[in-house]
Amino acid sequence: MPRILSIESSCDETAAAVIADGRTILSNIVASQAAKHAQYGGVFPEVASRMHVEVIYQVVHQALTDAHLDLGDIDAIAATRGPGLPGSLVVGLNMAKGLALGRNLPLIGVNHLEGHVYSLWLVEGAPEVRFPVLCLIVSGGHTELILMTGHGQYRRLGGTLDDAAGEAFDKVARLLGLPYPGGPSVEKAAQGGNPAGFRFPRAWLEGTHDFSFSGLKTAVLYEVRKQKPGVPFGPDSPPLDLTQVPDLAASFQTALIDVLVGKTVAAAQAYGVTEIFVAGGVSANRALKGEFERRAACPVRVPPLFLCTDNAAMTGAAANFRYLAGQRDALDMDVLPNWRLV
Repeated sequence: MPRILSIESSCDETAAAVIADGRTILSNIVASQAAKHAQYGGVFPEVASRMHVEVIYQVVHQALTDAHLDLGDIDAIAATRGPGLPGSLVVGLNMAKGLALGRNLPLIGVNHLEGHVYSLWLVEGAPEVRFPVLCLIVSGGHTELILMTGHGQYRRLGGTLDDAAGEAFDKVARLLGLPYPGGPSVEKAAQGGNPAGFRFPRAWLEGTHDFSFSGLKTAVLYEVRKQKPGVPFGPDSPPLDLTQVPDLAASFQTALIDVLVGKTVAAAQAYGVTEIFVAGGVSANRALKGEFERRAACPVRVPPLFLCTDNAAMTGAAANFRYLAGQRDALDMDVLPNWRLV
């Protein structure tokens, strides 16, 4: 039963966790920077890397303390190698290298997207996974549809051709004068809105498993301009009429979810998968989960909220299977900011 100390610093969360046997969370610490970046309307890379440096030692120490372990009880050190912000990735990976060197422990570099997939192995009480499964990874920077036929065995079926789903949420939130991060803000505003209030387009891209959300985002922009003609749009723009924001948010969210669910369900049927995995920050959206439950013919597995956003527990779960497969990385391993899963 390997015990892995894992570190995640791909964007603006400084996280560390201890995972046993790839399924059991002994500790899971996340230091969020969201409040710091809200003033910029998005993640400011230089600020993110500097804040990682300030807190990473305390976060790792707390993860070991909460697990009631010290480094002598750890079998391997893991860290996110990519994709992500270069300056942020370097902080976490170098911390992992130092720990591995100082204790002569194996070092494992983990793909951040694979971490999101393996967050589903941490769902308490979930049944054993039977391959093949279809993985929809939806986050601020990624929208990927991956067929998983075994541990570490992936086939990319499709992905976004422009904006990721989470990115579209953030941009639309700014258009509507809603705070960062956009996903929770739009979801909250949509709860009081009419999802059929505006007829926004769906880019189905027939014959492919790809996604496109730039047209949807632009349609929201045009609608906002109709309501505020002649007003420049940006972080200092005057707010919209509050009676319109809920309908705009609900209509946008419904259109985006319709495409995500529709294309994923079609791919699941085409490839005869046993389950659909939905992971990444956008998987926390309750309307998305509800639509999958309504339309999917096979079981749909979604992580609990604390595993949807970036965390180190998922990194440790992915590292466990890499460790058992014999992966050992050298101390000169570098970060891969644009690392693809497939």
